[in-house]
Amino acid sequence: MLHPSYTDLINAVNSGVEPGEEPVVQSRYSIVIATAKRARQLIAGEEAMVYSDRKKPLSVAVEELYQSKVKILSEDDSEEEALEDNGSESGDSPAETALEEQQSD
Repeated sequence: MLHPSYTDLINAVNSGVEPGEEPVVQSRYSIVIATAKRARQLIAGEEAMVYSDRKKPLSVAVEELYQSKVKILSEDDSEEEALEDNGSESGDSPAETALEEQQSD
């Protein structure tokens, strides 16, 4: 069994969404894609945002999403951010999910 559950993970990711706004994550598929992308980032050498006694990058990525240490950006948000960062359109495919690390307070 996966801990946290998909439902708990979706609720945690969408916790910052204002009432009336469309949730960032609406399906298990979106969670799987975002978690897999973050796990690949961890494998590539990025530092984990949470301490975890689990060693596998996918487990660490799930824990980061659950604790809101990384944020899933919608396609529109990631395109806007890319335009602001480099003044041109993003080279990412539309189906790709963007992740943004949250700064600890």
